[in-house]
Amino acid sequence: MSDILMVEMESISISSTKSTSLPEEAGSFLLVDDQENLQVREESEFIEKLGCGDVAGVKVLSIFGNTGDGKSHTLNQMFFGGKEVFLTSKAPSSCTVGVWASYSPSLNLVVLDTEGLLGATGHQSQRKRLLLKVLAVSDVVVYRTRAERLHNDMFQFLSAASVAYLKYFTPELKALSTRCGLDVPLSFLGPAVIVFQETTHTQLLGQDSKVPGSADTQLQKRFHDLHLGTEAFSSVQYVGTQTITPPTDYSRLLEAVTQQVRNTHTRSPRQPGIVFRALEALSERFCGELSDEKAMLRSCFLDEYFTCSAVCLSCNVRCKKGMNHQRDRVPHMADGLCQYAHQYNNKVLVCKRCYEGGREVIVVPKTSASSDNQWFGLAKFAWSGFVLECSSCGVIYRSRQYWIGNQDPESSVVRSEVKHVWEGSDTFLSSHQNAAQRVLDGMNYMIQSVSEYSSGPTKTVTAWLTDQVAPSYWRPNTEITACHDCQKEFEEAERKHHCRSCGEGFCHPCSSLRMPVPDRGWGHSPVRVCKACYHQGGPPHSQVSNLEPQGLLARKVTEVAQTTLDMVSTAVDYPLCFVKNVARPDYWVPDQDITQCHHCSTTFTALMSKHHCRSCGQGVCGPCSSRTKPVPSRGWDHPVRVCDGCHDTL
Repeated sequence: MSDILMVEMESISISSTKSTSLPEEAGSFLLVDDQENLQVREESEFIEKLGCGDVAGVKVLSIFGNTGDGKSHTLNQMFFGGKEVFLTSKAPSSCTVGVWASYSPSLNLVVLDTEGLLGATGHQSQRKRLLLKVLAVSDVVVYRTRAERLHNDMFQFLSAASVAYLKYFTPELKALSTRCGLDVPLSFLGPAVIVFQETTHTQLLGQDSKVPGSADTQLQKRFHDLHLGTEAFSSVQYVGTQTITPPTDYSRLLEAVTQQVRNTHTRSPRQPGIVFRALEALSERFCGELSDEKAMLRSCFLDEYFTCSAVCLSCNVRCKKGMNHQRDRVPHMADGLCQYAHQYNNKVLVCKRCYEGGREVIVVPKTSASSDNQWFGLAKFAWSGFVLECSSCGVIYRSRQYWIGNQDPESSVVRSEVKHVWEGSDTFLSSHQNAAQRVLDGMNYMIQSVSEYSSGPTKTVTAWLTDQVAPSYWRPNTEITACHDCQKEFEEAERKHHCRSCGEGFCHPCSSLRMPVPDRGWGHSPVRVCKACYHQGGPPHSQVSNLEPQGLLARKVTEVAQTTLDMVSTAVDYPLCFVKNVARPDYWVPDQDITQCHHCSTTFTALMSKHHCRSCGQGVCGPCSSRTKPVPSRGWDHPVRVCDGCHDTL
């Protein structure tokens, strides 16, 4: 708001002048305070305070204007015969800040007085937003001014209010109309606006013209000349009075208001409770603290007053949805392209065929198709690699479908997009994080089957599985007949070990040393290496290749699974606990942090198993997670364990 609108309150401290109650004989009550908090809690209390419980339908009039322009006095004179229903004072320090309400039975009119909001210097952003909420629930809005000339600030204020009303408040009012079962939407047309100007020395608009309605025409021309619009309002009317000797003549204003109130062609009377529900709905939707840093900008109602405050973590773009939109389960959205950030992994793959057909279907790499069971899916994953499956087209890609000549998926079946990342969102964690856990689930299934047989099949499965998920620089088991160092030939049941640095096959004595091999993607934890690599500190630089993190993670899980297979008859539990720590998806709560069931709060004991819900990742007990359900948002297409809470909401 410009300096002209602020001039009345430049030296006033609003916090020290605020009043929260009026004398009982005054007849008005505080409906909304200056912090946008409703002071009436229930619909019945609102109707009781107004005293209109037996009235079938009412309309709402609100008055706007700068502090000190006589808004309260105007309402008292027009509707209450001069009785001080709305408190007035000549001293600016007694200004009662907020929205005050009363009822005029003569016109079945709920009257709202906006005290100390327009023209105040403190909390401007919140007070401007509150003004628009009042305007949105009004049928008639009176803009009261004592300026000798109509300033541009008034036109800019009304035009900005029109734009904000259409852009932000119309959808919410339509939704309220549906909930209340109204035949005519509350937002079908905005309120009728009456500009009431009182001058002392200056002629009024259209005073010299004998053409009816010339003042309204001049007012609309002024909007047009300033390139401003008033499309949201059902009408914009000018009423003026020249007061050379008091008192002020309000007869023309009362006549214009009465005409608008009795006009039911554009806006019909509604039950008093609907008025309260409309204001309550807007207060719940558009709430929260606002900064005054941008309050002096040209626009009266900034987007920040009404839009979600969430910002993309990757590109710092603001969400374009309305405030509190997530209550309706509407996700965050932003215009424009985002930038890729490695820490958020916000690159997604979209099925190309569906995209060309006008639909966006996101696909994620998975260990198996949704139609495969866990054991068969694990076998396919080991043999033909990860899967891209579209919910509409089915399996569209396997990473090792052919012996040679496998195409990159982005050049054939999918297109990549970089998506926005929002605080608290886990949208992009589902692509790779549970791949290892899927292997583990399949391995658990396999262990249960293998444990019923002798150790012979176990060695065969171990060797086969090792070759299929081994990193590309490892020598296949089928090619290893003797230790690469001591040249001792391997016996049939003897274990072959791979050096994590050079990838060659060794016997256990020749590969019992351990050191970190970060160049191969094994991180900084010590892993098995041969003697030569241990002494030279790693492989020659020319041999280092880029190892796919997916394959490496699967390999880490497989190593522990091999141990599990070897010891399945005697020591299954310990290796599985170790595997769980390696394979745990990022959104799972670590076992060591789980002390009680997240659902029933039962404290875990040494004899109780801790289970993870595949949807929320919380630790729960068996009784609270006995049901299964697919969780495609996390990458689980098969029915998997979920807690009772997630089972009911999925």
